[in-house]
Amino acid sequence: MAAYNLSGYNTAPFTLSGIPGLEQHHVWISIPFCFIYMVAIVGNSILLYLIAVEHSLHTPMFFFLSMLAVTDLMLSTTCIPKTLTIFWFGPQKISFAGCLTQLFFLHYSFVLDSAILLAMAFDRYVAICSPLRYTTILTHQTIAKIAVGISLRSFCVFVPCVFLVNRLPFCKTHIIPHTYCEHIGVARLACADISINIWYGFCVPIMTVITDVVLIAVSYTLILCAVFRLPSRDARQKALGTCGSHVCVILMFYIPAFFSILAHRFGHNVPRTFHIMFANLYVIIPPALNPIVYGVKTKQIRDKVIILLFPKLSQ
Repeated sequence: MAAYNLSGYNTAPFTLSGIPGLEQHHVWISIPFCFIYMVAIVGNSILLYLIAVEHSLHTPMFFFLSMLAVTDLMLSTTCIPKTLTIFWFGPQKISFAGCLTQLFFLHYSFVLDSAILLAMAFDRYVAICSPLRYTTILTHQTIAKIAVGISLRSFCVFVPCVFLVNRLPFCKTHIIPHTYCEHIGVARLACADISINIWYGFCVPIMTVITDVVLIAVSYTLILCAVFRLPSRDARQKALGTCGSHVCVILMFYIPAFFSILAHRFGHNVPRTFHIMFANLYVIIPPALNPIVYGVKTKQIRDKVIILLFPKLSQ
């Protein structure tokens, strides 16, 4: 039986070729990508700045929102700068270690985003269904434990995939027809059996995220039941308005994410060009829209943004 020298096979760099079939349009595609990426950077940075300096925003909801902003910045910055380099200068090489680092932070950010949305749903459930116990349930210690817990969970869920890719021998092509390194996309270049990668990469992270989705759905079902039992119409509208931004962000995150994942695993008839373009939009659109949605739908954020950007209008 032939033995592979794994270190020898894994030292060669990969080449990220971009979006197959659209190479001649890369420069034009880079224009909206660059603009949306700047919106994501500026929007999330403003959100983090406001939450940091405004004491009225030092609440559990806005702490989780700041975690979401940091994770969104991680998600977009992990992929988009390299993508723009490919669009501007053609196919780019990436070291094996760099590829592993990129795919880890890409998928880690995805699982962590899902966990943060679950934490935010729990926060809204407590605030609306048990308002008198809100401060006693969500103490600083509890919030810290939740933050550490979801971060460690996300790390433990995906870090095995890095080792599963690292063990593979890459003795065939090192050209990745994509703009960033993605777990199964990289594993499929290996000249070895990748069944473990496929089953672990699909089952464990996806089942984790599906569990989050189910718990989020249960939380908002209970929230809606509690909201419609409120005696005051104004109270109902305020509660629904508070949750409205959360629901918009949840839909923007999960719908394209599940479409991309399912198309990658089962959509054999989905053109590769469409799939990779959609995968790129997924890592840039939600991080750009999240701060905009919260800025429009959340009155506290909206008022602070107006004061920050247009101080004369607030006088």
